[in-house]
Amino acid sequence: MGFSKEQLLHRLQELRIEFSKYEHPVVLTVEAQAKYVGNLGGGLSKNLFLKDKKNRFYVVSALADTKVDLKVLSQRLGLGKGGLRMAPEEALGELLQVPLGCVTPFAVVNESARDVSLLLDQGFKTHEHCFFHPLSNDMSISLNARGLDTFLKSIGRDPSYVDLEANPTVGKDQPPDLAALVPSGSIVLPDQPGKQSSAVTSKDGNLVSEENKSKTVPVKVVKPSVAANNSKGTPGKDVQSSRSSADVGKLVEEILQKTSKLLLSEINDETIKTHGDQLGTAVSDKLQKNLISDFKNLAMIFKNTAYTEGFHAGTLHQPKR
Repeated sequence: MGFSKEQLLHRLQELRIEFSKYEHPVVLTVEAQAKYVGNLGGGLSKNLFLKDKKNRFYVVSALADTKVDLKVLSQRLGLGKGGLRMAPEEALGELLQVPLGCVTPFAVVNESARDVSLLLDQGFKTHEHCFFHPLSNDMSISLNARGLDTFLKSIGRDPSYVDLEANPTVGKDQPPDLAALVPSGSIVLPDQPGKQSSAVTSKDGNLVSEENKSKTVPVKVVKPSVAANNSKGTPGKDVQSSRSSADVGKLVEEILQKTSKLLLSEINDETIKTHGDQLGTAVSDKLQKNLISDFKNLAMIFKNTAYTEGFHAGTLHQPKR
């Protein structure tokens, strides 16, 4: 189990790092966070969790108004123009061990994130203090760059501050200036239990589940030579919601209409006679059985939409000055 908010705050106190904490409702974007701490001075931060085509992962932590061009950053890392993309949601739990909306420099505290590269905006050093979530997005803490450095060094990290808005030429005589920050090995995530297994034809002609062909393995680092063979030509999939957020209202109406229809259809003379005093329980069980898949679908839409919008807010949002 990963570090908790309480454990992180205790660690900061042990290291005698000065910080202030501010509790607030759960927030998923920089704009939402600004409503609660934006008037306190200091720099707000946006944090991106990225991966490249060879399954190497990166946390990019920047000031909210810093323009981060992923194509430029990818070239500066030596990955080509399209080498970086948003990391899959399952990697949050497996590597950083934080929920959606909680990616910060503090997330590399867990051992599972030891091979995740951390790039920090050099603009953090220009502010008296900056705001970050302490592994939970129902609180923000403010501290200065020196305090952040002290924490990172305590877990064996050498802080790497970068001018994220720079766009140096990369060519034959001008190698990528950030190539040294690329992790040395790729990371293989375990198979997710929620994924549906696909069927393949075995040698004897029978259909066999893919799950029976390979075993789930823990997160591990793969040497670059092996990773190159396994990942060549197989770019990661972008996270997309099953429906756009604009369809959520319509889906809610459909569910309510379906609920009303089911409720009315279940209450009649026959069911009253059959169930008597237990009619309420019987109707409740029937409604749950018929509606559970719809509500699961709705929850997934909210989850994926929040994740996607949080990412775009981090890359595109610039707060008013």
